[in-house]
Amino acid sequence: MKKPIYWERAKKYLSQKDTKLSKIIQSHEGCLTTKSDPFYSLCKSIIGQQISVKAADSVWNKLTKKCKRISPKRINELKKTDLLICGLSRQKAEYLRVLSDNFLNKSFNVSRLKTMGDEEVVKYLCKNKGIGIWTAEMFLIFNQNRPNIFPEQDIGLLKAISKSYKIDYPPTAEQLRKFKKKWDPYCSVATWYLWRSIDPVPVKY
Repeated sequence: MKKPIYWERAKKYLSQKDTKLSKIIQSHEGCLTTKSDPFYSLCKSIIGQQISVKAADSVWNKLTKKCKRISPKRINELKKTDLLICGLSRQKAEYLRVLSDNFLNKSFNVSRLKTMGDEEVVKYLCKNKGIGIWTAEMFLIFNQNRPNIFPEQDIGLLKAISKSYKIDYPPTAEQLRKFKKKWDPYCSVATWYLWRSIDPVPVKY
Protein backbone atom coordinates (compact mmCIF):
# COMPACT_ATOMS: atom_id res chain seq x y z
CA MET A 1 0.00 0.00 0.00
CA LYS A 2 1.28 3.47 -0.82
CA LYS A 3 0.36 7.09 -0.27
CA PRO A 4 -0.72 8.95 -3.43
CA ILE A 5 1.90 11.45 -4.56
CA TYR A 6 -0.73 14.17 -4.87
CA TRP A 7 -2.12 13.79 -1.32
CA GLU A 8 -0.44 16.66 0.56
CA ARG A 9 -0.87 19.03 -2.37
CA ALA A 10 -4.56 18.11 -2.55
CA LYS A 11 -5.10 18.66 1.19
CA LYS A 12 -3.66 22.17 0.96
CA TYR A 13 -5.67 23.01 -2.16
CA LEU A 14 -8.99 21.72 -0.76
CA SER A 15 -8.45 23.44 2.59
CA GLN A 16 -8.07 26.77 0.80
CA LYS A 17 -11.15 26.19 -1.37
CA ASP A 18 -13.58 24.88 1.26
CA THR A 19 -13.58 25.92 4.93
CA LYS A 20 -15.89 23.11 6.07
CA LEU A 21 -13.81 20.50 4.30
CA SER A 22 -10.70 22.09 5.78
CA LYS A 23 -12.02 21.37 9.30
CA ILE A 24 -12.74 17.75 8.35
CA ILE A 25 -9.23 17.36 6.92
CA GLN A 26 -7.69 18.77 10.11
CA SER A 27 -9.76 16.37 12.23
CA HIS A 28 -8.65 13.15 10.53
CA GLU A 29 -5.21 11.62 10.23
CA GLY A 30 -4.07 9.13 7.63
CA CYS A 31 -4.62 9.01 3.92
CA LEU A 32 -6.03 6.96 1.10
CA THR A 33 -4.12 3.69 0.74
CA THR A 34 -4.14 1.97 -2.61
CA LYS A 35 -3.71 -1.66 -3.65
CA SER A 36 -1.51 -2.64 -6.56
CA ASP A 37 -3.48 -5.83 -7.31
CA PRO A 38 -6.32 -4.96 -9.74
CA PHE A 39 -8.15 -8.28 -9.35
CA TYR A 40 -8.18 -7.90 -5.57
CA SER A 41 -9.60 -4.35 -5.81
CA LEU A 42 -12.31 -5.29 -8.31
CA CYS A 43 -13.40 -8.33 -6.28
CA LYS A 44 -13.65 -6.28 -3.12
CA SER A 45 -15.62 -3.54 -4.90
CA ILE A 46 -18.07 -6.07 -6.36
CA ILE A 47 -18.63 -7.57 -2.92
CA GLY A 48 -19.21 -4.08 -1.50
CA GLN A 49 -21.98 -3.24 -3.97
CA GLN A 50 -25.25 -2.16 -2.30
CA ILE A 51 -24.47 -3.57 1.15
CA SER A 52 -23.08 -2.02 4.34
CA VAL A 53 -19.35 -1.83 4.99
CA LYS A 54 -19.80 -4.21 7.93
CA ALA A 55 -21.64 -6.80 5.83
CA ALA A 56 -19.10 -6.49 3.01
CA ASP A 57 -16.20 -6.98 5.43
CA SER A 58 -17.84 -10.13 6.81
CA VAL A 59 -18.20 -11.65 3.34
CA TRP A 60 -14.67 -10.58 2.35
CA ASN A 61 -13.11 -12.13 5.45
CA LYS A 62 -14.86 -15.45 4.78
CA LEU A 63 -13.78 -15.40 1.14
CA THR A 64 -10.14 -14.65 1.92
CA LYS A 65 -10.14 -17.46 4.48
CA LYS A 66 -11.57 -19.85 1.88
CA CYS A 67 -9.15 -18.73 -0.87
CA LYS A 68 -6.03 -18.19 1.25
CA ARG A 69 -5.08 -15.63 -1.42
CA ILE A 70 -7.46 -13.71 -3.67
CA SER A 71 -6.45 -14.40 -7.28
CA PRO A 72 -8.20 -15.23 -10.57
CA LYS A 73 -6.95 -18.82 -10.37
CA ARG A 74 -8.16 -19.39 -6.80
CA ILE A 75 -11.59 -17.84 -7.41
CA ASN A 76 -11.92 -19.89 -10.59
CA GLU A 77 -11.13 -23.09 -8.70
CA LEU A 78 -13.86 -22.53 -6.12
CA LYS A 79 -17.29 -24.06 -6.67
CA LYS A 80 -20.27 -21.76 -6.77
CA THR A 81 -21.47 -23.30 -3.50
CA ASP A 82 -18.15 -22.30 -1.89
CA LEU A 83 -18.81 -18.68 -2.85
CA LEU A 84 -22.39 -18.82 -1.58
CA ILE A 85 -21.23 -20.22 1.76
CA CYS A 86 -19.04 -17.12 2.14
CA GLY A 87 -22.18 -15.00 2.03
CA LEU A 88 -22.14 -13.93 -1.61
CA SER A 89 -25.43 -13.65 -3.45
CA ARG A 90 -25.83 -15.89 -6.50
CA GLN A 91 -25.47 -12.83 -8.70
CA LYS A 92 -22.22 -11.66 -7.11
CA ALA A 93 -20.84 -15.20 -7.11
CA GLU A 94 -21.39 -15.25 -10.87
CA TYR A 95 -19.77 -11.82 -11.24
CA LEU A 96 -16.59 -13.01 -9.49
CA ARG A 97 -16.43 -16.15 -11.62
CA VAL A 98 -16.84 -14.12 -14.83
CA LEU A 99 -14.21 -11.61 -13.68
CA SER A 100 -11.73 -14.39 -12.90
CA ASP A 101 -12.35 -15.88 -16.36
CA ASN A 102 -11.74 -12.48 -17.98
CA PHE A 103 -8.42 -12.11 -16.16
CA LEU A 104 -7.30 -15.67 -16.92
CA ASN A 105 -8.15 -15.51 -20.63
CA LYS A 106 -6.75 -11.95 -20.82
CA SER A 107 -9.92 -10.49 -22.33
CA PHE A 108 -9.48 -7.79 -19.67
CA ASN A 109 -6.13 -6.01 -19.95
CA VAL A 110 -5.29 -3.73 -17.02
CA SER A 111 -2.21 -2.29 -18.73
CA ARG A 112 -4.48 -0.58 -21.26
CA LEU A 113 -5.93 1.64 -18.55
CA LYS A 114 -2.77 3.75 -18.29
CA THR A 115 -3.49 5.40 -21.62
CA MET A 116 -7.18 6.05 -20.87
CA GLY A 117 -8.93 8.99 -19.28
CA ASP A 118 -11.24 8.44 -16.30
CA GLU A 119 -14.45 8.16 -18.34
CA GLU A 120 -12.80 5.79 -20.82
CA VAL A 121 -11.69 3.52 -17.97
CA VAL A 122 -15.22 3.44 -16.54
CA LYS A 123 -16.63 2.40 -19.92
CA TYR A 124 -13.94 -0.26 -20.35
CA LEU A 125 -14.47 -1.71 -16.88
CA CYS A 126 -18.24 -1.76 -17.30
CA LYS A 127 -17.83 -4.25 -20.15
CA ASN A 128 -17.16 -6.83 -17.44
CA LYS A 129 -20.39 -8.36 -16.18
CA GLY A 130 -21.14 -7.14 -12.67
CA ILE A 131 -19.06 -3.97 -12.87
CA GLY A 132 -21.09 -0.77 -12.95
CA ILE A 133 -20.16 2.88 -12.62
CA TRP A 134 -19.78 2.81 -8.81
CA THR A 135 -17.51 -0.25 -8.86
CA ALA A 136 -15.42 1.27 -11.64
CA GLU A 137 -15.06 4.51 -9.68
CA MET A 138 -13.93 2.66 -6.55
CA PHE A 139 -11.33 0.91 -8.71
CA LEU A 140 -10.12 4.23 -10.11
CA ILE A 141 -9.74 5.66 -6.59
CA PHE A 142 -8.31 2.66 -4.73
CA ASN A 143 -6.29 0.87 -7.39
CA GLN A 144 -5.49 3.36 -10.13
CA ASN A 145 -4.79 6.31 -7.82
CA ARG A 146 -6.85 8.71 -9.92
CA PRO A 147 -7.13 12.03 -8.02
CA ASN A 148 -10.35 13.47 -9.41
CA ILE A 149 -13.08 10.83 -9.07
CA PHE A 150 -16.44 12.01 -7.73
CA PRO A 151 -18.62 8.92 -7.06
CA GLU A 152 -21.98 10.68 -6.91
CA GLN A 153 -23.85 7.36 -6.61
CA ASP A 154 -22.02 6.50 -3.39
CA ILE A 155 -24.44 6.54 -0.46
CA GLY A 156 -21.70 7.22 2.10
CA LEU A 157 -20.52 10.29 0.21
CA LEU A 158 -24.07 11.60 -0.20
CA LYS A 159 -24.81 11.14 3.51
CA ALA A 160 -21.56 12.84 4.47
CA ILE A 161 -22.27 15.82 2.22
CA SER A 162 -25.77 16.19 3.65
CA LYS A 163 -24.48 16.00 7.22
CA SER A 164 -21.42 18.22 6.85
CA TYR A 165 -23.06 20.91 4.73
CA LYS A 166 -26.48 20.69 6.42
CA ILE A 167 -28.48 20.07 3.26
CA ASP A 168 -31.33 17.65 2.59
CA TYR A 169 -30.55 14.03 1.73
CA PRO A 170 -29.93 13.20 -0.98
CA PRO A 171 -28.27 16.33 -2.37
CA THR A 172 -29.72 17.56 -5.65
CA ALA A 173 -27.91 17.10 -8.95
CA GLU A 174 -27.21 20.84 -9.02
CA GLN A 175 -25.71 20.77 -5.52
CA LEU A 176 -23.48 17.83 -6.48
CA ARG A 177 -22.29 19.67 -9.59
CA LYS A 178 -21.23 22.60 -7.41
CA PHE A 179 -19.28 20.36 -5.03
CA LYS A 180 -17.62 18.58 -7.94
CA LYS A 181 -16.58 21.91 -9.45
CA LYS A 182 -15.32 23.24 -6.11
CA TRP A 183 -13.19 20.17 -5.36
CA ASP A 184 -11.83 19.68 -8.89
CA PRO A 185 -9.09 18.41 -9.55
CA TYR A 186 -9.00 16.51 -6.23
CA CYS A 187 -12.49 15.04 -5.84
CA SER A 188 -11.04 11.66 -4.79
CA VAL A 189 -9.35 13.27 -1.79
CA ALA A 190 -12.44 15.26 -0.81
CA THR A 191 -14.49 12.05 -1.04
CA TRP A 192 -12.07 10.14 1.20
CA TYR A 193 -12.24 12.80 3.92
CA LEU A 194 -16.02 12.99 3.74
CA TRP A 195 -16.19 9.22 4.17
CA ARG A 196 -13.98 9.60 7.24
CA SER A 197 -16.30 12.27 8.63
CA ILE A 198 -19.04 9.65 9.13
CA ASP A 199 -16.97 6.50 9.61
CA PRO A 200 -13.89 6.28 11.87
CA VAL A 201 -12.55 3.29 9.90
CA PRO A 202 -10.94 4.30 6.57
CA VAL A 203 -12.63 2.82 3.49
CA LYS A 204 -10.48 0.37 1.51
CA TYR A 205 -11.11 -1.48 -1.76
